Amino acid sequence: MRIDQDLFEMANLYPATTGLPMTVWVSPRGHARHAARVKVNASHGKRMDLDQAAVVVIRPVPKLIEGSLTATDLAAVSEWIGCNDAALIDYWDGSIDTAEFIARLIKVRG
Repeated sequence: MRIDQDLFEMANLYPATTGLPMTVWVSPRGHARHAARVKVNASHGKRMDLDQAAVVVIRPVPKLIEGSLTATDLAAVSEWIGCNDAALIDYWDGSIDTAEFIARLIKVRG
């Protein structure tokens, strides 16, 4: 099933890695036909609950396109995306692997 493969390709980033209060999922483009985006768990902590995931597009500016986040959480996610824009796009485009992507991440203050 395609959704299983998509989930397999996603990297789970916990709060200790991002500085955000919630888990973020990122992935390379793969077969996606949409713009670069991240999935964000609406609940704080190390949870990975896709039923509570919000989708935030990366460019041209971070924007919530699916689900819901508080204004504070969306601002934090937008800041994190802004700090990591180049790494996120390089990972999305497949120019770097997961190890290099994680090494390039800038942690924001939560």
